[in-house]
Amino acid sequence: MRLNQCYNFQDFRKLAKQRLPGPIFNYIDGGADDETTYRRNTEAFEECDLLPSVLTGVEDIDLSVTVMGQKLDMPVYCSPTALQRLFHHQGERATAGAAEKYGTMFGVSSLGTVSLEEIAQQTSTPQVYQFYFHKDRGLNRAMMERAKAAGVQVMMLTVDSITGGNRERDLRTGFSIPFRLTLAGLIQFAIKPMWGLHYVFHEKFSLPQLDAHINMGSSTSSIGDYFTNMLDPTMNWDDVAEMVKFWDGQFCLKGIMTVEDAKRAVDIGCTGIVISNHGGRQLDGARSSFDQLAEIVDAVGDKIDVLFDSGIQRGTHVLKALSLGAKAVGIGRMYLYPLAAAGQPGVERALGLMQQELIRDMRLMGCKSISELSRKNLRFR
Repeated sequence: MRLNQCYNFQDFRKLAKQRLPGPIFNYIDGGADDETTYRRNTEAFEECDLLPSVLTGVEDIDLSVTVMGQKLDMPVYCSPTALQRLFHHQGERATAGAAEKYGTMFGVSSLGTVSLEEIAQQTSTPQVYQFYFHKDRGLNRAMMERAKAAGVQVMMLTVDSITGGNRERDLRTGFSIPFRLTLAGLIQFAIKPMWGLHYVFHEKFSLPQLDAHINMGSSTSSIGDYFTNMLDPTMNWDDVAEMVKFWDGQFCLKGIMTVEDAKRAVDIGCTGIVISNHGGRQLDGARSSFDQLAEIVDAVGDKIDVLFDSGIQRGTHVLKALSLGAKAVGIGRMYLYPLAAAGQPGVERALGLMQQELIRDMRLMGCKSISELSRKNLRFR
């Protein structure tokens, strides 16, 4: 299978599985516990039907939206994800370049493998910094100051990851950073030698946002240790309110799933929230993001920008989320599979296909602009 034979989410997933060692593919592909929430995230869209209008004159389609002060050419953005140079040696450089080509927003993670500063110099696309809250308050402030100095437009605090989810696929393969693979995991690396060659002969793996604070080359330090030992499970609304005040700009909470929490985000001065269950990778059995979207939009949609992620695989999924009131939709695996399969050309193909789907589907819906989408376009079974 080749990149030009990929036309949808499942095609990119298949190609990534062909090219990645099993432990790394399963790190992207897996969810928590029994992966119930992971599956439900996409299944939820199947219970909602689109209701198109006809004869509306839809030759020209405007996909642009404005989210947290950022003008995007399409209502889909690349959510911040960790460890991208493990999946492909270009890592965040490839994703940022593709996002810029399609005029959309891109996020860098605290566990990103390319520095904020390099991405800011490389691209002009709006940049989000996905932030984890550490026990060391001085470290939190230093990292925010660094992000502000780099020109980051949006601070996005992840609030559903004070501890890591139970990702049993990773336990079975021994996936960790640094690698501590089981025999089965080692065999998977041996039968996918091209990945290993790229890993060895390109720049050394690192986490530039955290290199000064955590030694990932140590045999005693790992990503799991980072979540367990450095992140602060006592984080509360007062802590976040101080961060919002210190940042003094566009500030978004990622991982909101209840009306009550959405209202608190408004009260402390956030400008955005992301309705998200972390792609089913944290609390298994949690409700799907799509199932929670309408009631949260009804409660706070006129006071704060409501974004959405988890489970998106098609342009029609995006249109359903936008029709319920989301301002924009984040994708994760949908660009990580093509990144792993082919680097920047892969991400560009995925975003290009999404753009084509959205334009075609908007015409079929009888809508010329995103603002014309509404709940009148939907029926639930």
